[in-house]
Amino acid sequence: MQPICIAFLTHEPFYPPSGGGSAEAIYLVEELVQRGHQVHLFCPKLAEPEMVRKKFGVQLHEFTTWEMGRYTKLRNFKYLLYPSFLQRLVERKARKIKFDAVLSQHAISAVAAGGLKRSLGVPVFMNFLDYLTAFMETWPAYIAPRPVVASLMKFELKLPKRNNADGVFTVSDTLADLFAETGYPREKILPIYYGYDSAIFKYQEGIARGSAKAPVVTMHGSLDFHHVGGIAFDAVRTIFQSRPETVFRFVGHRTAAMEKFLNRAQAEIPAAKIESTGFVAYQDVPKHLAAASVGIIPYEESIGTHCAFAAKAVEYAALGIPLVSTPLRSVQRYFHDLPLVRFSEFNGADLGRKAVSWFDESPEVIAKLGKTASDRVRADLDWRAISRKAIDFLEQTYAQGKRA
Repeated sequence: MQPICIAFLTHEPFYPPSGGGSAEAIYLVEELVQRGHQVHLFCPKLAEPEMVRKKFGVQLHEFTTWEMGRYTKLRNFKYLLYPSFLQRLVERKARKIKFDAVLSQHAISAVAAGGLKRSLGVPVFMNFLDYLTAFMETWPAYIAPRPVVASLMKFELKLPKRNNADGVFTVSDTLADLFAETGYPREKILPIYYGYDSAIFKYQEGIARGSAKAPVVTMHGSLDFHHVGGIAFDAVRTIFQSRPETVFRFVGHRTAAMEKFLNRAQAEIPAAKIESTGFVAYQDVPKHLAAASVGIIPYEESIGTHCAFAAKAVEYAALGIPLVSTPLRSVQRYFHDLPLVRFSEFNGADLGRKAVSWFDESPEVIAKLGKTASDRVRADLDWRAISRKAIDFLEQTYAQGKRA
């Protein structure tokens, strides 16, 4: 198709990725630019804007009114205000630039994209890498009052239908189903799942997992309240009681949730060997996971976590690390036939027991299961494969709209 001019919206600093779904934006932009499309990137202020312009071949429009980021102060309040400011920024640029389409990342930027659908009258595509507000179901009520969370969840789920989005990408089939239930056309939704960079998360040949004398249990990611809540704590306690020599390694920013977890552990299981690395750049995560005997995904149950296609599962599988997850629907739907993945009940004791079950597994068996799982995710979920699928859909939908 003929190249088009796309306004690409995100609420997260574009590069380097800050964790969670932020990594996906890089690969979508690369795919668009490789196909000859002109990408105007609207995102929070970057540390090295000139480098980003040159590296990715984009026109860059930075939001500088206030600091934005996954770990910024007053994050949730800023997230609520950001869409209207972002919309106005795009509209100002649209006085001189003719945008042919808008592509938003996450629900926060989707709010701005919906407003731009009305003001600019161009096709809008919304990419939902999670059901953002639904994660808050499991947060402490003093941070996320339940009536407020319920209202935000309804608002987010109706964004595509309310704004007549031209196309929607979702992180999972489960989330796609929820959008369709609002009346948004199912044929306009493309589940693309969550990927990984196979050049960074390479299968780790020669690392003997299983029969471990000093097992290493690891978890990585953004470590928010739905990640390191009661299930995570009970899992650690159960594993420690069974195998007190175990090392527990948490790879990620020391959030308020992580600090609360560590303080509780110091009070209740002070002899447990718990490591917290702090923030680790995306490309460096594999070396912190290399020694893992098992990876855990101890998410608390909520609609948000059931909709999540957890990055941890993909990245553990890519590296060949055995893993245990609470029974998240989206993860189960993809990994149900891969024995490298075991599912617990939604309680920490069961998750802990299943994690321990990997410690004495044969290294040869784990290596075989790990290679099978790694090959599967490399074929299906490498970021480049996901990006090709997404941009194919965007181009086809855009072309059909022009012909209509």
